[in-house]
Amino acid sequence: MIIVDSALKARQTLGRPLRVGMIGAGAMGWGIANQIINFMPGIELVAVFSRTLKSARRTYAEAGILETVEVKTKAQLEKAIIAGQPAVTEDYTLLCQANGIDIIAEVTGTIEFAAEAILFAIRNHKNVVMMNAEVDATIGPILKVYADREGVILSGCEGDQPGVELNLYRFVQTLGMRPLVCGNVKGMLDPYRTPTTQAEFAKQWDQTPHMVTSFADGTKIAFEQAIVANATGMGVAQRGMTGYSHIKHVDELTEVYDADTLLRMGGIVDYVVGAEPGPGVYVIAYSEDRLQQHYLKYLKRGSGPLYSFYTPYHLCCLEVPISLARVGLLGDTVIAPQAGPVVDVITTAKRPLKAGEVLDGVGFYMTYGQCENSNIVQAERLLPIGLSEGAQLKRDIAKDEVISYDDVIMPPRRLCDQLRQEQDRTFNETNHLVNI
Repeated sequence: MIIVDSALKARQTLGRPLRVGMIGAGAMGWGIANQIINFMPGIELVAVFSRTLKSARRTYAEAGILETVEVKTKAQLEKAIIAGQPAVTEDYTLLCQANGIDIIAEVTGTIEFAAEAILFAIRNHKNVVMMNAEVDATIGPILKVYADREGVILSGCEGDQPGVELNLYRFVQTLGMRPLVCGNVKGMLDPYRTPTTQAEFAKQWDQTPHMVTSFADGTKIAFEQAIVANATGMGVAQRGMTGYSHIKHVDELTEVYDADTLLRMGGIVDYVVGAEPGPGVYVIAYSEDRLQQHYLKYLKRGSGPLYSFYTPYHLCCLEVPISLARVGLLGDTVIAPQAGPVVDVITTAKRPLKAGEVLDGVGFYMTYGQCENSNIVQAERLLPIGLSEGAQLKRDIAKDEVISYDDVIMPPRRLCDQLRQEQDRTFNETNHLVNI
């Protein structure tokens, strides 16, 4: 943050703010807009896309800007940027093509639409910061291949847990220690929650019921930890992660995990329920250096060889502009896949399902997501939950049974499926990319 705030101040002084186009205008988008507009000199939100102009205008209005200009062409958008007029549009391609936009913030929470928008932005040589765990965990590795090929950055963000975890992971590595657990602190988890059970909570916080259902049923944390796994090379200890109930301080997790087991596995991603302080993230790190251990004990970090480090919060949309600045001004990727997927999020039945039923997707009534190591996902042809919406069942599925590609008829002609197939070919058979 110290480097980022200096870089932003320099751009503000020069009168050359980092100019952001945002794709998405939901609850998180409102917070990002407010943070940029009212609290972040040196960065400017110049345009917002939403499928409805009303939502795009609300994004600015929530931050106190009531006058916006609707744009329908690239030329109109570029004119608005030059004139300093906040622009709204129902055409996301304008943001991706316009001169005067330095970086794209993708915050839709969708998969098929996000795949189209991100790929289009990459092909138009725009850096992209995603606040979209769903698309990142499902097809992030292949989108990263496209970004690398075009010489742009595709990154996740701080605010969401994966970016905060990777900050902590990098900090621990910089100390010369070996991270062995990257974890996420949950207050509760119930895989059978539905939009009906979560309706009041969603209304209270002005969010969609299916989105908050994905938080409660464990699908979102599975997406988040899969992203961390893909960025670090860590796997999961078992299907669904260990998920200890730990009604104690995070520091006491050093007594829960076994160092030899973790070393043998090469490190894992995980979560705990109920730990304090929370919500937040933690890294369990290993050191066998005698002098390091001496100073860590003196500094009240325990006797080792496992040591706990944690961040007791994640600030969602409040932190995203920092990530935009890291990527746009410093070229520093917050979090991205190292290569191919290490962990995937698989589709699991919330209730008994019948042949012929059509799956309703993330955060609804029929399925929840679990982490599984990608080699097993490939071997068993398990269906990523990010691709499950619209798939029709060929057979009955028992409650808590995982669903494979062999169990479903997939929807036709979706870009997300094409990208996933390409991802599988690229990283499992080392095939060359094909044009989509």
